[in-house]
Amino acid sequence: MSMKTKVSLKQIERYPVYLNVLLSLRNSGINKVNSRLLADALNCSEEQVRKDLQIVSPNSSKPGCSRDVDTLINHLKEYLGYNQVNKAILVGVGHLGSALLSFKGFDDYGLDIVAGFDIDPSITGESIEGKPIYSIFNLDNKIKELGVEVAIATTPKDVTQEIVNKLINSGIKAIWNFVPVHLEHPDNIIVENMDLARSLAVFFHRINKQ
Repeated sequence: MSMKTKVSLKQIERYPVYLNVLLSLRNSGINKVNSRLLADALNCSEEQVRKDLQIVSPNSSKPGCSRDVDTLINHLKEYLGYNQVNKAILVGVGHLGSALLSFKGFDDYGLDIVAGFDIDPSITGESIEGKPIYSIFNLDNKIKELGVEVAIATTPKDVTQEIVNKLINSGIKAIWNFVPVHLEHPDNIIVENMDLARSLAVFFHRINKQ
């Protein structure tokens, strides 16, 4: 695969779906898969499946031929960066933050949340699933100590920008933001907004169209 191959956002969004389907197949004891099965799972054409997988896999596939499930899983994980573990911290250990700290599925996607931070003294010093909760006032020192460059924001809206500024000033290079606010940040900082409200609006729109 050429690193110059242009990939659309829609394709990037499909790759984790391919991976989930393949992981389910492997867990079911299936070790071979064809384009038709994947096309049915993603509600797209076989041609689209072959085109998508050709970008991530060096091995071409002809119509009607099967691919090795384990090999495809490894190609997808490599392409998506899941084989490289990214350590991250989480700021804002409320209901959502606690749930994310407790979620074990991130391991399959190369994300290791190593600690949480909060302002509430009743939870700092505690741990969730073995992950320590530190005071937000120790953010700068702990980021350097932990050697992390990725952060997850699940803070209250009114303090999110302030926290993001602290994260950036402490050396964080990428932020996965679960807070529905517009964030100001330098161009060299990666911010991915997880807009639950937008996703829910699309979800209900699709329900109402049925």
